[in-house]
Amino acid sequence: MNRFLYTCLIYLATPFILLYLSYRALNSSDYRGRIAERFGFKSLPRSKPVILVHSVSVGETIAAIPLINNLIEKYPNHQVLVTTSTPTGSAMVLKSFSDKVLHCYLPIDLPGAVKRFLNAAKPQVCIIMETELWPNLIHQLNLRNIPTLLANARMSEKSAKSYLGKAAPLMREMLSKLTLVSAQFDSDAQRFLTLGLHPEQLQIGGSIKFELTIADELLNKQRELRQAWAPQRPVWVAGSTHPGEHEQILQTHRALLKLFPQLLLIIAPRHCERFDEVAQLCQQQGFEYVRRSDGVTPSPSTQIMVADSMGELLLLFGVADVAYVGGSLIERGGHNPLEPAALGKPVIMGTSVYNFSDISQRLIEAGGLQLVDDQQHLTQLVIDLLNNEQQRQTMGDNARSVVQQNQGTLKRLLSWVELHLKSSE
Repeated sequence: MNRFLYTCLIYLATPFILLYLSYRALNSSDYRGRIAERFGFKSLPRSKPVILVHSVSVGETIAAIPLINNLIEKYPNHQVLVTTSTPTGSAMVLKSFSDKVLHCYLPIDLPGAVKRFLNAAKPQVCIIMETELWPNLIHQLNLRNIPTLLANARMSEKSAKSYLGKAAPLMREMLSKLTLVSAQFDSDAQRFLTLGLHPEQLQIGGSIKFELTIADELLNKQRELRQAWAPQRPVWVAGSTHPGEHEQILQTHRALLKLFPQLLLIIAPRHCERFDEVAQLCQQQGFEYVRRSDGVTPSPSTQIMVADSMGELLLLFGVADVAYVGGSLIERGGHNPLEPAALGKPVIMGTSVYNFSDISQRLIEAGGLQLVDDQQHLTQLVIDLLNNEQQRQTMGDNARSVVQQNQGTLKRLLSWVELHLKSSE
């Protein structure tokens, strides 16, 4: 497939995209009134030169927070424009930065929409997080000689095989137009080279997700919550869970309560549209639960808190004795284990961790992360950890050390921005 054929397919899909967006707008204020943005119709009140950062969704936005904060501080004569593709990503940008940045959705990858967006934004440089590669966007950035960095770039073996099988020419063309790919690890770098990236366009920069700074204010808030919610109780947190996984977590919790009657589970679904679903599951299965959004402090008899709030997972992991990271007991590739690791928590995941394979492997080798095969294995490991404070402490210390030893990516990314902003002056 080449870019012309790809563009034709996008045009053919446009009526269905419009129908989907219109349907979602009926039930969601996150879509309502913002469909025009998806087609590049967005007025951007630029008063300074723009640095464009595309952070896709929640995970990428959280990872980009240290980078964006540094850009805001280091370049006061520029505006940072942060784009996302999802409502949850948009909510995270607004919550994290308020009016410190410009924000809108990145348009659908149609030539006209992308041109309108870039005409309005006029970025001096563009930073794209991870693997959010859109052929027409990359093409237009290249035509306008806008330096473009694929930062924190990852390429799983599964994705690489898919690109090679279906879209190898399109991928080669797109990669050739990037200024630099800063791959997370050597395995990612090798896959980008296999897909056609020139070695001169590649560096192994590490993962920006290691650049977690745990502020004293956050630590104080975590201590306050632990004291308020569970001063004398064990707590485990299951974060970023998905359908098919929620049920397994609740089964495990029911089994754990037989041995630890005072145990509190904090379950944080990955997507906000699942909040009600998980609360209903808790009700149907007879658990005594509260919802975070209700602002109710768990009582001693509360068995589960449903964390139906956005952007609080790092806060909630700090309340845990044991942390489980979701998307891994089902075939979703897992989510970021570095947040609980940075807090010194023992981390558990299922075996589906291909989205974070290198990070997970480093944590496993250091003794900070253990993988479980299924729900029964998860139950037994949580039991073992709750019964062994020394093991929890050792695992947590090992996990935190991995985070600390792999920092430095942010400095490399900021050096690239400085170099290319100077060359554009």
